[in-house]
Amino acid sequence: MYLFNTLKRRKDKFVPIDENNVRMYVCGPTVYDRAHLGNAKTPVVFDVLYRVLCNKYGKEHVTYVSNITDVDDKILNKHKETGKSIREITEQTYQWYIDDMAKLNVLPPNYRPRATEYIKEMIELVELLLKEGHAYEAQGHVLFDVDSMPNYGFLSGRSMKEMLAGARIEVADYKKNPADFVLWKPSDKDQPGWDSPWGYGRPGWHLECSAMSSKLLGNTFDIHGGGSDLIFPHHENECAQSLCAHPGEKFANYWVHGGMLMVDGVKMSKSLGNFYTIDQVLEKAPAEALRLLFLTTHYHQPFNFTFEGLETAKQTLDRFYNALLRVKDVAAKADETADDKVVAALEDDLNTPLALSHIHELVNQLNKAESLDDMQKLKAKLLKSAELLGVLWQDPEEWFRGDAADEAQEIEALIANRAEAKKNKNYALADEIRNNLKAKGIILEDSAQGTTWKKA
Repeated sequence: MYLFNTLKRRKDKFVPIDENNVRMYVCGPTVYDRAHLGNAKTPVVFDVLYRVLCNKYGKEHVTYVSNITDVDDKILNKHKETGKSIREITEQTYQWYIDDMAKLNVLPPNYRPRATEYIKEMIELVELLLKEGHAYEAQGHVLFDVDSMPNYGFLSGRSMKEMLAGARIEVADYKKNPADFVLWKPSDKDQPGWDSPWGYGRPGWHLECSAMSSKLLGNTFDIHGGGSDLIFPHHENECAQSLCAHPGEKFANYWVHGGMLMVDGVKMSKSLGNFYTIDQVLEKAPAEALRLLFLTTHYHQPFNFTFEGLETAKQTLDRFYNALLRVKDVAAKADETADDKVVAALEDDLNTPLALSHIHELVNQLNKAESLDDMQKLKAKLLKSAELLGVLWQDPEEWFRGDAADEAQEIEALIANRAEAKKNKNYALADEIRNNLKAKGIILEDSAQGTTWKKA
């Protein structure tokens, strides 16, 4: 198995530290507002990696951690903006995120730690850094001393000059170096905070992931993932903290990053009017179409979202589900495994576009299959292969009914009325019912077994 390792700037053979406990940490969202498209792409990508690891090593041998940041200045700003309590904001937005992930068929990680549950571990980490001479106190703050780490910047490969130019550096006269970053900061009485050796305060953003990953996965683990926008400063600073607090450890052996998300060819931005939350996109198309669209581009490359692309993904799924609808009464062979070509593509740095091309081949074969044995084998192989990508999890009839499932009773009643009209040779009424349903996007299909319907 191979993964592109940011640490090495190349595709690297994946060799886990312990095949009986493959460990992966992926940075999750800050819960202060509705999750946006970028918040959706990263978990979908790493959900596929999680599925591939489970397929290769066994689910019981993979530990996946993805955190929730529920203490952050963005949350404080939302509190000031809305007047809602911190708890109300974080609980509501956390539930929105969990609901969005369920719609996208993202499997829950083994652990979803919240930053506020690991304050003790964060304080202990700061104390270690102070003891090792990599941090200092200044005006109620504790800061990481970047000059104390000779190879600071090794993950992103940036020089100090580039790092200072490319980061939103908080200018403060108490910093020894402008690049020094906050480990612990003071909180006002009306702000979230915890008692610490440095007074009432709260952790810096970077500190949280270092403490949680170390507690749940150990000081050295296999894979650390996230979007490419996190390479610097977040992941760079995580490396600095963790390596300096635990000399002799490696922190993460493989750093895996997803490409930048764009909308209509430009960076997604509220100021450009091309900023979309997940729920806004799901008003236009099913969640499975959005998931499939993400997978049509290799995760390491920039991904360009368009609504035209979303519609094409929906049409692709229509074709896939049509093949499954044809064999809906055929039992899939129980002992069949995923297609070797699909597995090989995914184990080669998650080559989802290639894997999808093999899914298309399986659909073609299933459509052409005539014997019961071939149908049983191919249906099973298709479903097992699609499961690695997290698609085709729905009943094909329900897929075509879509949102119209809520109107099923009314539609079934109209179909019954149409059947009665045909029986009475009232073909004008029967045609009128069909046309009225068609105008509402409901397609009727007559066969010897009766009439079925689906959403266009």
